[in-house]
Amino acid sequence: MGLLSLSIWVPIFFGLVLLAFGRDEQAPTERWIALVGAVASFLVTIPLYTRFDATTAAMQFVEKAPWIERFAVNYHLGVDGISLWFVLLTAFINVIVVISAWEVITERVNQYMGAFLILSGLMIGVFTALDGILFYTFFEATLIPMYLIIGIWGGPRKIYAAFKFFLYTLLGSLLMLIALIYLYSKSGGSFDILTWHKLPISGTAQTLLFFGFFAAFAVKVPMWPVHTWLPDVHVEAPTGGSAVLAAIMLKLGAYGFLRFSMPIAPDAAHEWAGLMIALSLIAVIYVGLVAMVQQDMKKLVAYSSVAHMGFVTLGFFIFNDLGVAGGVVQMIAHGFVSAAMFLCIGVLYDRMHSREIASYGGVVNTMPNFTAFALLFAMANCGLPATAGFVGEWMVILGAVKSNFWIGMAAASALIFGAAYTLWMFKRVYLGPVANDEVKALTDINAREFLMLALLGIAVLYMGLYPKPFTDVMNVTVTEFLKHVATSKL
Repeated sequence: MGLLSLSIWVPIFFGLVLLAFGRDEQAPTERWIALVGAVASFLVTIPLYTRFDATTAAMQFVEKAPWIERFAVNYHLGVDGISLWFVLLTAFINVIVVISAWEVITERVNQYMGAFLILSGLMIGVFTALDGILFYTFFEATLIPMYLIIGIWGGPRKIYAAFKFFLYTLLGSLLMLIALIYLYSKSGGSFDILTWHKLPISGTAQTLLFFGFFAAFAVKVPMWPVHTWLPDVHVEAPTGGSAVLAAIMLKLGAYGFLRFSMPIAPDAAHEWAGLMIALSLIAVIYVGLVAMVQQDMKKLVAYSSVAHMGFVTLGFFIFNDLGVAGGVVQMIAHGFVSAAMFLCIGVLYDRMHSREIASYGGVVNTMPNFTAFALLFAMANCGLPATAGFVGEWMVILGAVKSNFWIGMAAASALIFGAAYTLWMFKRVYLGPVANDEVKALTDINAREFLMLALLGIAVLYMGLYPKPFTDVMNVTVTEFLKHVATSKL
């Protein structure tokens, strides 16, 4: 079994083992099995990085076996410099989520942990699939565990939120399926994604394909105006669900643009780049303003996610090396930072059962260690230099200025909004005198919470101080990708 197959199926195997357990409310064994499964899944992905050859843009660790032979569907996997980091990021965040739920989840522990492990394997499948139907299968399958996580362990309006999440993402994906079937017939019966990259396609067909893929991927990112499902889902989802949704699941959509929309329909991508840049800037600026008026911490960070993902799509569609690489770096950084922001809100919620900013004030007096972590992640969310949040945004803004000064100017203005809503929330929740007796009674983070936040803190600082390992892996792939997208298919 190849490394990529292991990174997909190890977490799924452990997830299925957990589902086989009965509903033990104490569940000490289940928690340890989940932790072993998550750590094993992460360890399996490390050789992908250590053995990766950064001097080639070709797919590596390729595995191919016939699956549905009648329709030439193959179990075909591979990673390049763009997809490699998302495999590692998914496995890493999964470890954090298991640690975060250790004491918090007390009902159906085996099912909760099992759902996250299975979801982790399916998401890695999306990032590594090189067959259209395999990609689609993994892409749709991720909805099921996430739907259950929101619908079973979520807040008071969890059913509504889970249904909205499922409906939005499923409807978008149906248009993608039509696009995949068209490409299958056009290529003479092949579902190989890399073959599709080379297909000559007419201008009208490219536009239709571009918008077919756009329907699936824009909802997932989510881009404005199809972002309205995300705040509802974040508010109702359990802490771990919010962390995985923001850190990994939104990246599936952005990754789809790089793997499908742009290389398969390059002329349409160039033709509609103006629209994509406009939608991205609206997400970055308007949604940033919407975040400022939120009273619920989770809603604020959810809108902040939409704004930060706007930087990603902006970077992709300015078509230069800084923009595309910056977009990918921003996806990884946002994975660390958004997960950390949601986990911090989770730490407070576990103690006070409120996400309203007004319920807090002066938390620094009772939880100094925790506040230090919260400050680090808030600064990373603002894009402070020397944190992960800065690197991607800075590269995208540089790329935007290189392409068009005014686009760069508009994107840079968003950093001011980002700093405003993040620091405003931090000030009202953490600083000042103790606001009420509930805050006075708070206890500082325990060893488990400290470990979880420390791991993310190290990742955020390491990436901010030394982004070279992250960019080195993708440089050759990004250059090759831009060459491909610059070549007309007409």
